[in-house]
Amino acid sequence: MDPRTFPTKGNLMLARNSLALARQGYDLMDRKRNILIRELMDLINEARDIQDEIDSTFTYAYRCLQRANIEHGINMVSQLAYTIPIENSITIQTRSIMGTEIPHVKYTPRNNVPTYSFHTTKESIDIAVQAFRKVKDLTVKLAMVENAAYRLAANIKKTQKRANALQNITIPKYSQLVYDITNALEEKEREEFTRLKVIKRMKEKKGA
Repeated sequence: MDPRTFPTKGNLMLARNSLALARQGYDLMDRKRNILIRELMDLINEARDIQDEIDSTFTYAYRCLQRANIEHGINMVSQLAYTIPIENSITIQTRSIMGTEIPHVKYTPRNNVPTYSFHTTKESIDIAVQAFRKVKDLTVKLAMVENAAYRLAANIKKTQKRANALQNITIPKYSQLVYDITNALEEKEREEFTRLKVIKRMKEKKGA
């Protein structure tokens, strides 16, 4: 048997303190969960808007690419694509929301300096490059938002489990312990009071 469950005043104080801490912990978990849910809903709405913009932008960019392929030929467009430098200006930092590390992407778009000759290409190439550059910018932004939403959702799930454990297990456990120890102590006090009355009555009889 756990010594902490023995009906003593010291154990009663410990049980009450544990119960107060459990309730405080539940309140903190509940507030944290609500804050994270609000943040997640904002990110979901933002991701939906970006996705809609990407869909329309990509559709337009693909039409521009088709036109460039028709005017220049697929082989030439493919060769020009290899002249586009690999993107290396993306850096990832983090920020914390209620203990959840959220990625923050720093991205510096390149200057719109062409990597091909104007003399050998037509305007359709320029239009396609600009369109796909916008697709890239939106994709970087969407990746950051979706990754942040995923991490928030995972932390919300973890916070929910902890809150449920406190609400359904820890708090009832210590509430029952406080109740049991209190009743046991009150019963001891009643027995002690009755015993003292009996002793007092016996002394009075002897003195009579």
